[in-house]
Amino acid sequence: MDRMKIAILTVSDKGSRGDREDLSGAAIAEWVVRMRGEVAAHDIVPDNPRDITSKLKEYCDNMDVDLVLTTGGTGFSPRDNTPEATAAVIEKLAPGIAEAIRFEGLKSTPLAMLSRGLAGIRRKTLIINLPGSRRGVVESLVAVEPVIEHAVEILRGEAGECGAGQRLDPAMG
Repeated sequence: MDRMKIAILTVSDKGSRGDREDLSGAAIAEWVVRMRGEVAAHDIVPDNPRDITSKLKEYCDNMDVDLVLTTGGTGFSPRDNTPEATAAVIEKLAPGIAEAIRFEGLKSTPLAMLSRGLAGIRRKTLIINLPGSRRGVVESLVAVEPVIEHAVEILRGEAGECGAGQRLDPAMG
């Protein structure tokens, strides 16, 4: 598989003003390097739905990235708008990814169930909302790493259906 082109979008009012260091976006960038991917873009926007949807559309429609990883804006705060902005641009949901992220987070803290992050597809790009903390990002990436390359291969048209030809239970023939 060719290198994955990955866009990173940090959603943070304080980060967009320069009042907070972007530790969670940096954690994603470190993961991209480890995965031998290419950071196609790395931006910080305020918790404003228009700014978030605009960047997501730019990445998916104009930059032809394989994967967009957002960080921040997934909680219960009135300013947390990332899931709604993501829902406005995706064409297909990928609920298993968001469920796996919450499941992994629950191993560390019950607060993980308060994450409203989504995952979905726009055109041939997978978009995944990650929490806004460095720890949450690292745990989330652990959860999704085993399937990311295959998901991208499917979206690129380079792989067949998930599970095609695989026998999970020998007793089932």
